[in-house]
Amino acid sequence: MFVGIDVGGTKIEGVVIDRQGEVHFRQRVPTLREEGYEAILARVAGLFERCCAAAGRRPPVVGVGTPGAVSLADGTMKNCNTTCLNGRPLPRDLAEALGTEVVVENDANLFAWAEAKFGAGRGYELVFGVILGTGVGGGFVWRGEIVRGVQRLAGEWGHHRIATAGPRCYCGQQGCVETFLCGPAVEARAQQVRGVRASLAEVVSCARRGEPEARRVLEEFLDCFGRALANVVNIIDPSCIVLGGGVSNVDELYTAGRDAVARYVFGGEFCTPILRHQLGDSAGVIGAAMLAAAFEDEK
Repeated sequence: MFVGIDVGGTKIEGVVIDRQGEVHFRQRVPTLREEGYEAILARVAGLFERCCAAAGRRPPVVGVGTPGAVSLADGTMKNCNTTCLNGRPLPRDLAEALGTEVVVENDANLFAWAEAKFGAGRGYELVFGVILGTGVGGGFVWRGEIVRGVQRLAGEWGHHRIATAGPRCYCGQQGCVETFLCGPAVEARAQQVRGVRASLAEVVSCARRGEPEARRVLEEFLDCFGRALANVVNIIDPSCIVLGGGVSNVDELYTAGRDAVARYVFGGEFCTPILRHQLGDSAGVIGAAMLAAAFEDEK
């Protein structure tokens, strides 16, 4: 039994899996990132203890997914949209809090890896896994291995610009993909256009019923999705694209969204499958447990 933990923007999830990827235990707690770094550490520690009890052992290593990456310069976190993690030595602090070795990996990389091994990306040579949720991330898996890049930035499509005067992003830039495609951004845009606050699911439902303002928001969202993902296809040309995260449940991404990608791909030819995740919204935490299994095997 192997333990993985995923520290997301809205939830922290723990899982226990076996070597075949079957889930034996899963639990979630809210991140409550507004309470700060130490509170997140405490929630992870409590969840880890419950995972250990379910696993029947205290594993020598735990895999942890995070919404960012570990800096090679000093071992602190960077590029996390849960900004209280940035600049903090999360791997070291978690190891102390949990009393075991900790291996940290970007959550989108883990999502892509899990889907490539056990889910929708099985059998494809180059898988691009997309996270559309509280933030926007991505990860590449080439022939079963995570592609990280020298700066640990491979797959971070959420922070290339698709507008010169778009919304300001937490990263300090303006017009990033994340400011158009993450769930909170779409909901904020809908409130601006419609004048009322509503969830993304409610906005999409209104658009399907023909409400003009909601249709406008949905069409803008799908057009931005097409522009942004076409840039990835033009540069990397993956074998398949697997969508995950709460926003990936918008059915139009696989129809009108795919058409939008095709409009912007260089040369007008687009045959890459855009696939819905098969492991549910726990793919990232399953990838974290896979990471723990891989490190145990190496030892």
